[in-house]
Amino acid sequence: MATTENAESGSPENKVDRADPDAKYPLKVLYCGVCSLPTEYCEYMPEPAKCRQWLEKHFPDVFAKVTLGNVPKKETGGGEGSVEVPAAAEEEEKKKQKRGGRGQIKQKKKTVPQKVTIAKIPRAKKKYVTRVCGLATFDIDLKEAQRFFAQKFSCGASVTAEDEIIIQGDFTDDIIDVIQEKWPEVDDDSIDDLGEVKK
Repeated sequence: MATTENAESGSPENKVDRADPDAKYPLKVLYCGVCSLPTEYCEYMPEPAKCRQWLEKHFPDVFAKVTLGNVPKKETGGGEGSVEVPAAAEEEEKKKQKRGGRGQIKQKKKTVPQKVTIAKIPRAKKKYVTRVCGLATFDIDLKEAQRFFAQKFSCGASVTAEDEIIIQGDFTDDIIDVIQEKWPEVDDDSIDDLGEVKK
């Protein structure tokens, strides 16, 4: 009766029986230098090709074991001149989506003309706001530009859209000179003053 109780309670003697007899303890786990996970989990990372390259460079013997088990190598040709093609398997793996969610699609940058537009928009009664659009086409950080305008004109400014800064007050006369002074890559030809525009 005592032996069945030990088996049910999960005593240390039973755990030793389930362990791999060939394993040497403590186990040494090889961690990947790219993704910092154990090497057997690299295939689940977004870029397993980089992990494979690192493993091949630093631990070729482990890489040989992993590739023999995972990547089926294709042969082309007839007899002696057969060539292994693991690159086709890597290319196919890149196309395949990993682990749920949306696939990683690189968005193409839209070629938008580099033009800064300035407009005065009426708010209430005799109050106006100044809208500056197009600074992002010159790779100018909008958050930094918003802080600069708020400090320069001593007023409130905010980034409202993808490429739009709203400055509280009518600064259409001064803002062209300020933009050219702060960001010299924005020349006079690329700034367009639209005047008073309704929202």
